[in-house]
Formats: sequence, C-alpha cells, structure tokens
Amino acid sequence: MRIALFATNYSAELEPFYIEFLGKLIYNKFKVSIYKPLHEALLANHLINADISTFCCYNDLKGKTDFLFSVGGDGTMLKTLFLVRDSGIPILGFNTGRLGFLSAISRDEISEAIESLKENKYHIEKRSLIRLEKPENLFGADNFGLNEITIHKKDSSSMITIQAYVNDVFLNSYWADGLIVSTPTGSTAYSMSCGGPIIAPDAKNFILTPVATHNLTVRPIVIPDSAVIKLKVEGRTNNFLVTLDSNNAVISNSIELVIKKEDFGINLVQLNSKSFFSTIRDKLMWGWDKRN
Repeated sequence: MRIALFATNYSAELEPFYIEFLGKLIYNKFKVSIYKPLHEALLANHLINADISTFCCYNDLKGKTDFLFSVGGDGTMLKTLFLVRDSGIPILGFNTGRLGFLSAISRDEISEAIESLKENKYHIEKRSLIRLEKPENLFGADNFGLNEITIHKKDSSSMITIQAYVNDVFLNSYWADGLIVSTPTGSTAYSMSCGGPIIAPDAKNFILTPVATHNLTVRPIVIPDSAVIKLKVEGRTNNFLVTLDSNNAVISNSIELVIKKEDFGINLVQLNSKSFFSTIRDKLMWGWDKRN
C-alpha cells in the first residue's frame, strides 16, 4: 500500500508522534513517501533515513499513491486539496491540532486506523467542493475549496451591502460585516460560528450565512448546490476581502463574484468505527451534560 504523508508543521513536541507513526507504517510494510519540506525537517533531526522518497505536488502523487495522510488540524487538511485535486486519492486526517472535524483520528488511534486500512474496515465519503468561477484569476489554479467562500469588509469600517442572486433571481441585500457561502463540509466551520446550520456532508446544498447582519430577521438560508450564486458588493470603501478556505485576496467593489459547485469532489477516508454524527457528538460534546 502506497502512503503519502503530508504535514506543514514540525516541532520538537511532535517528534514522539512522528517516531511512533512512521515506525508503525514501516512495520506494516507500507510504502511511504513524505512531503518534501517535512522530509527535510525529519532528516535534519535524524528521525528518518535519506532513502525515503519525497513528493511536492500533484504530479508526484497522481497514479502513484493509494492514500494521502494529513497530519495536523483541519487547516492542514484543507491544504491537501491542492495536492490531490481531481486525482481521487483518498485522504485520511490525523489530528495533532485542536478541534478537528476533518482530521478526526487522534494520536491514540493510530494503530486502529492502520489496522482498519489493512483490513479494509473503512469507507469513502465523497465531499463536494465550491468554486470561485469569477473573477477567474483571483486565486490562480487554486480557485476551489472544501469549506467556504467568504466576502468580508476589509477593515473596521462600516458594514458593507452584498447583493445576492441565485440563478439570476434576486435573493436579498445583505447589510452586514460579510457573507459566507458554505458547502456541507464547511457547515461545521465559519458558518456554524455565525449561526449557520449543520448539514450532513452528503447533502447537495450550499448555505448562505450572513456575518453580523444589521437586520436580525435575516437568517442563514440553504439552497441547492446546482445553483449559480452571484454577489455584488457596495460600501463606503472601495475594497473588500474575499477568502477561499485559507486563501484570501483584496478586490475592488466593482468586481462581481460568481460562485458554483466544482466539477469534481474529493474522497475522505472514514473508519467504520466512526461516522459524521459520532464526530460532531464528540467535538461539540453533545450528551456530555449528565442532566440530559
């Protein structure tokens, strides 16, 4: 089994984790390839041998990897999108960060995860992606994301007005600090912190969630992900902020945004012992109150 190991964070605190993790992969005869910057850090600290192969981009992985392991938090998992792209390589997230809705495998579950892969005790969850169709070159080739696209005021100035259209039909004029267009996967991210609903990952929807809206009657709305969303911004300043997962850019208010579902999705590995519902129960501590 060919495993690509991706992480963006190396620290002395994580050395015991990497020693245990890599040791178990090699013991189980997995063929391991390591993200080049991580490989250099591990090699410099004498944690691996120089003969372990490396990768750095999509072309290094496509057709050559069975699984990609993401080590870190959900932010690390989001960065794997640009490595796998449309290759269909399944991604499994190991959580060394904090909350971790996507990277749900904890440090003490390493052995269980490896055994589950060996014994085919897992299933693949297909996750839809969101695409910034226009402006075309704002994020170059990385114009798609797993969680959300957000429009936000650039600084501490007054609120902005966002005109939203769904399939060229006027939806609403949002007077707010910003607006989030979220995928089902992103429903447990920024959208949730702004009062948006949690949606099962296999739902075929987008969520439009306003950020600190001036009108309290304006609520999040769920629409089909087959819709094309157009956004126009007005405000006292000429520029505003657009984010696509962890990427961001400043654009002028003369530019119209067009958002749609990406033509391809990604595959996330889910162990048979876990589910989306068990993950949100655990992460959001549902049922922990013994009075219930």
